[in-house]
Amino acid sequence: MKRILFITLLLTIVSIINAQDVSVANYSGEGQNGTKILNIIGDSYVKNHKRPVEEAWHYKMAKKLGLTYNNYGRNGGCVAFDRTHDGKYNFGQAMYTKTTQMDPEADYVIIIGGHNDAFKVKDNKDSLIMFRDSLTLLITNIKIQCPHAKIGYVTPWYCDYPGFKQVCKTILKICKQHGVPVLNNYRKGSIIKVRDEEFRKKYFQGPKDTAHLNNAGHDLFLPVGMDWFLKNIINNDEECHK
Repeated sequence: MKRILFITLLLTIVSIINAQDVSVANYSGEGQNGTKILNIIGDSYVKNHKRPVEEAWHYKMAKKLGLTYNNYGRNGGCVAFDRTHDGKYNFGQAMYTKTTQMDPEADYVIIIGGHNDAFKVKDNKDSLIMFRDSLTLLITNIKIQCPHAKIGYVTPWYCDYPGFKQVCKTILKICKQHGVPVLNNYRKGSIIKVRDEEFRKKYFQGPKDTAHLNNAGHDLFLPVGMDWFLKNIINNDEECHK
């Protein structure tokens, strides 16, 4: 219990520091040609791993909808865990500490994360609590940095590894508490059949890859992602401003 309280206190302190460091000096206050702004923050689902960002479904969606697109993805990133010294790689700080990098004038913010957290969490209850508290901070910090933005969350795929079920269940719970719509991909009915090797050969960046879609995979998922975005983020935002 003392360990959990210490972790929660530490995360709270970082949140306060982030809030104090918010700066808008590098932003113009509007999108290109006055268009609405979409910020995407996350892991390699956002950065698109070894392929160009321009192939990602969220990039294509932004272009179709005429949105200014800002990508804040980093390969290997976690919502909760600092990975700046994770073996020989530097996957960066936890997402909840990086929100001050985002355009504060964003109209929409989409979070795509949890895949790497799931591998860290596995069956560890303390790590799951850390993920829960970090996700709460991430949402809170986004609201501070982007006060006018409608926030949405896109979960990891339906991967058959320890930690994924618990992490995705936590995402649904925390997002519901904060009024954040979720595109839940952790389900058997998902169009992305990540557990099917033949499907991965066709739609992922490699047959053993369980995270990164290739161009064809992004095209397959694009209608699903766009439909969710239009119904739950844009329409919801318009209703709130009537």
